[in-house]
Amino acid sequence: MSVTAKNIALVAHDQMKRTLVEWVATNANALEPHRLWATGTTGTNVAARCPSLQISLLKSGPLGGDQQLGAMIAEGKLDVLFFFMDPMTSLPHDVDVKALTRLSTLYNVIFACNSASADFIISSPLFETDYQRRQRDYNDYVQRNI
Repeated sequence: MSVTAKNIALVAHDQMKRTLVEWVATNANALEPHRLWATGTTGTNVAARCPSLQISLLKSGPLGGDQQLGAMIAEGKLDVLFFFMDPMTSLPHDVDVKALTRLSTLYNVIFACNSASADFIISSPLFETDYQRRQRDYNDYVQRNI
């Protein structure tokens, strides 16, 4: 069976970068057929640890990488977001992080915020198939609020 390639983003807060890098290394074979995107430092760290993976690097999160990912989500160009968050650290770009979480929810993008949820996603049979996520039609909402 051939794997249907997905567009996957990899992001991690500073205290979670090592955890994400190790998770990616453990799952490199499953990730290899997919198109990978990552914010600056996270992507650089993953690429150093997993040179067989082709990763497109975006800007660092606080320098616009989070917004780049948000645009990909809004344009329907991202299927899965692995964003390992650190719930114990206050972040200067917390607004950007909240926007990514909101957009992932709004556009029904598959979202993992830690290794447990990432494990469930990557081990699902749907990870390798052509999964069509349902998207809510917000036209009525927009019309009511103009």
